[in-house]
Amino acid sequence: MNVVKAPLGESSWPAETSSGVREITLPSLLREAAAHVPDRLALVDGVAQPSERRHWTYSEFLRETEKVARGLLRSFEPGDRIAIWAPNAAEWVILQQAIAMAGMIVVAINPAYKSRELEYVLVQSGAVAIFFVDEYRGCNLREIITEVQPRTPALDRLVSFTEWPEFVELGDADREFPVVMPLDPVQIQYTSGTTGFPKGALLHHKGIANEAAFVGQRAGMTDGDVCINGMPMYHIGGGAVTELATIAAHGTYVVMPAFDAGLTLELFETYRGTHSLMVPTMLLAVLEHPDRETRDVSSIKTILSGAATVAEALVLRVNHELHCDFSILFGQTEMHGVISQTSLSDSPLDQATTVGQPLPELEVKIVDLETGEVMPLGEQGEILCRGYQNMLGYYNMPEETAATIDPDGWLHMGDLGTMDERGFLKITGRVKDMIIRGGVNLSPREIEEMLSAHPDIAEVVVVGIPDEKWGEQVGAVIRLKIGSAQPSPSELKSWCRERISAHKAPSHWAFVEAYPLTPSGKVQRFVLLELIESGQLVVAQAPQPVSQR
Repeated sequence: MNVVKAPLGESSWPAETSSGVREITLPSLLREAAAHVPDRLALVDGVAQPSERRHWTYSEFLRETEKVARGLLRSFEPGDRIAIWAPNAAEWVILQQAIAMAGMIVVAINPAYKSRELEYVLVQSGAVAIFFVDEYRGCNLREIITEVQPRTPALDRLVSFTEWPEFVELGDADREFPVVMPLDPVQIQYTSGTTGFPKGALLHHKGIANEAAFVGQRAGMTDGDVCINGMPMYHIGGGAVTELATIAAHGTYVVMPAFDAGLTLELFETYRGTHSLMVPTMLLAVLEHPDRETRDVSSIKTILSGAATVAEALVLRVNHELHCDFSILFGQTEMHGVISQTSLSDSPLDQATTVGQPLPELEVKIVDLETGEVMPLGEQGEILCRGYQNMLGYYNMPEETAATIDPDGWLHMGDLGTMDERGFLKITGRVKDMIIRGGVNLSPREIEEMLSAHPDIAEVVVVGIPDEKWGEQVGAVIRLKIGSAQPSPSELKSWCRERISAHKAPSHWAFVEAYPLTPSGKVQRFVLLELIESGQLVVAQAPQPVSQR
């Protein structure tokens, strides 16, 4: 249910304290579940072939996590950063939990990263070990990490998941675990920054455990519910929100190797799934899949969505066709995931036009960008948050941390929005130029720097082009070098995909002789978008794969 308060007089939401934040860690959350429901199904490796699926009860999940944690403690020290470079799997979840139990810190890395991106994250985090899969989507990850290792001075150990069974048995059965405190760091989640260099948000146990539990509660998750997860585990939505909400509810977590609409429907039917977090593109794929009419999905209680605009028509369609409730999430990695969420009782209009009310124990306000003063109700400003959910900071980036969290503890989200008298938030834009494609934040600067190395490109500006399916698509507006022939979109796309993750490669291309500039010489990105949307600037599209997630 939504929180009922006296009408607000300005765009400032005081922390709602009745829910209570727990002083808890990931290992204590798992041990609590194992103590209460040891024989309940906890974790499912939801691969496509049912005969190849593996299952763990809570007692088995805890026992396996402890074995891996002891293996980690044999080779590494509490506080060490341990990277995971792999797609979704039950081992991802177990390893993440074991790293937390050993007092170490997960460095979550997108398996689609190329060598340049991987090297940056490993060097910046000072990771001492990396667990990886040998191959991902036709790319040899072992070759990449072998190439990168000599340039990553802290990296001491490479562990392929083909060696997982042997690693699990390495630990000393009598080894005691370190004392882990609620505010100890537990994960570094890299999020693209406006400078083009990803920043590692350092998250703590208390933040991700409590935030996830509150999200689950607002989504109607109760004891023993079943979450079907296709969100990437390296993303905060998979590696914190859905996983920990399920454990907090002593439920069953079914993790898919990657999102697949047909597999999602089958897993809902097989495991009587009750909840799932899906960005709009995923939801549309499920709704339009030919198996939807023949699968029994009557167990679904709530679909959660967010990370992109969710149209009112989509909310109504999910309500009508899946016969379930809907909850929209909004937040960012720096706040451990979600800061506001719609309630099951909210109207479809509120679901589609707002991102609900703030989560418990969190202060939120809308302020003037120039003065920092709280805005009147309904007027646009920057969204600021303060509370236990604040990240510890950007790892080894004190200046960037100080620029994001002010001396009074307010975290500046970089998002523009409004607040009404009920505390409902609407997102109206971004202070930063971030592109959000299919729920994933992309830095224009990072893509621009990569494209600037192309031999025919003199200058490039990357913008987010509105797209009904993906929220935004990546567009590149290029000024060619004098005398250079204009490359085709297909040629440019192929060139990019050899150097950067597929989902970051532009799919829309335009060419100009000059850019619209401010009096101070800065490119007016909004003018470029207006020219594109009005058709005055012709955009060519490269052939688009079915999925680039």
